[in-house]
Amino acid sequence: MTKIVIKETQNPTILKFEFEDFITQNQNFEFKNIDEAQASPLAQQLFYLPFVKTVYISGNFIAIERYSIVDWDDVKDAVAEQISSFVEKGGVIIKVDETKAKKQPITVYGETTPNPSALKFVVSRMLTRNAVEYKNIDQTASSPLAQELFKFPYVKEIFIDENYISVTKYEINDWSEITLELRTFIKQFIENGGTVLDESLIQTATKNEVTKDEAFDKLDVTSQQIINILEEYVKPAVAADGGNIAFESYNEEDKTVKVLLQGACSGCPSSTFTLKSGIENMLKSMLNDEAIKVEASNA
Repeated sequence: MTKIVIKETQNPTILKFEFEDFITQNQNFEFKNIDEAQASPLAQQLFYLPFVKTVYISGNFIAIERYSIVDWDDVKDAVAEQISSFVEKGGVIIKVDETKAKKQPITVYGETTPNPSALKFVVSRMLTRNAVEYKNIDQTASSPLAQELFKFPYVKEIFIDENYISVTKYEINDWSEITLELRTFIKQFIENGGTVLDESLIQTATKNEVTKDEAFDKLDVTSQQIINILEEYVKPAVAADGGNIAFESYNEEDKTVKVLLQGACSGCPSSTFTLKSGIENMLKSMLNDEAIKVEASNA
């Protein structure tokens, strides 16, 4: 029998019936009655149960909202068995639109980072040339993938660069509970033609390259040297850990270098140690100045 895990939600009238694998292709469905459920033979069958009010299908689960004529404790096992039996007999959960583009097979694997709250999902193809960070769903106009990822309640921040996606989570879940779900979602989203980044909406980052070059030429020599050191020696190592570091400023009077930490580096418990013992010591040595200090503006 197909394994179905029953999970409660914050709404006592709604119960989730989870599958081991994803059952939709980056789509969410909500059916209020049997007539609306033409795309889902399973949902149509569920509506024959007199207590079924709404059926939601998304990701790896089917959620059902009940009328108050029954309690879930009385019927949930029977519903799970019915769903499992339906699938075992070859029943269709969601009718796939065959006109959709064929899948583009990719691989996605998770890599740990120095930040225990962040995991790096590496994709087998280039995603972007512009590093982009999202602190919340309101910032995700340029990334349909990030927008969908923020719908997972445990996703706190997202950073996308080159061929990887760094996800920072809230403490409500352990990685062991959510890594497979995220990896599978990212893989299926990209394979089914989902847009990771709309480059036209982040073109300002590209335009800023010219402005950056002009600004670089106006900087003092020490600031230029610091930027070159960060670009050549620090950024590649930081990117390998799923993050990014950006130069913000250098104060000639107190010899303080301000940097911006992004992705897995942001909020990482070891970032202070890395700044002081790694980057700060490197700058002191390469610039031959023991008075240099490095601080993160967003630490």
